Amino acid sequence: MAGVLAVLSALFLLWGLRGPYGFILELRGGKLAALICVGAATGAATVLFQTVAMNRLLTPGIVGFDALFVLMQTLLVAALGGVGLAQVPDALRFVVETGVLMAAAMALFGVLLRRDAADVTRMILTGVILGVLLRGLSEMVQRMLDPAEFSVVQQAVVASFNRVDGGQMAVAGAFLALAMGLALRMAPALDVAGLGRATARGLGLNHDRVVMRALLLIAAMVSVSTALVGPITFLGLLAASVARQICDTHRHAVLIPASALIGAVILVAGQAVFERLLGMQSALAVVVEFFGGLVFLALVLRKVRT
Repeated sequence: MAGVLAVLSALFLLWGLRGPYGFILELRGGKLAALICVGAATGAATVLFQTVAMNRLLTPGIVGFDALFVLMQTLLVAALGGVGLAQVPDALRFVVETGVLMAAAMALFGVLLRRDAADVTRMILTGVILGVLLRGLSEMVQRMLDPAEFSVVQQAVVASFNRVDGGQMAVAGAFLALAMGLALRMAPALDVAGLGRATARGLGLNHDRVVMRALLLIAAMVSVSTALVGPITFLGLLAASVARQICDTHRHAVLIPASALIGAVILVAGQAVFERLLGMQSALAVVVEFFGGLVFLALVLRKVRT
């Protein structure tokens, strides 16, 4: 899979390359880095979340990350206006949005799992309800915006890899690489945690501590990737499902890098086809959501039949 990603990356950089080479390669290199980082972080975070939740149909987006991001963009446009928002430095906006997403995630995990990590289901259901609440609040505020400001919100809430600058990418890349390394270091403990709380505790694992650490890594990876390009809800489900089908193992030392590579491959291949072959710029996230939704329905129907 790493070889496939390397070939696709070379195609993305060199396909249809014409002068000025340095300028174009710099632009394509920045976008390629964003595609790989977001795809890898989303895929790895989804494997961790499914292990913690003991459910292969879930993604981290279900606990309200996407809804909170949409609400933030809506409130920013309502408070500053479209022109005022455009004047906010991208670096400041990225730091603030990442901080708010991480703080919200840690508040949710910390409050609901403060005593122990036995009730992850309640935490997930609370996140779902909060997500519905935040979406409703976003829609209410959006109805009070004028059409021009509403169009700014619509552009801001759709995932785009065209607005990532080098400074944000460097910070996000370092942060996501650290989180990915910590996740791989936890792989043996996650194998045991995936057996269930009672069994894991019986085998001597501090299950609650492993779950909380995994949730913190999930919050970090999803917050940074969402603040960087915007929400892509079903990408992680798509990557994790393909990784489990290909690898056919429960070992997280295999599943985490496999899901990360597949997430990156999906985004790089999709963006290369849309930009180089079809001449389109921003439809990739919509297509990923469409196919991810189909995978979700297929998994649900297969589970019902079994």
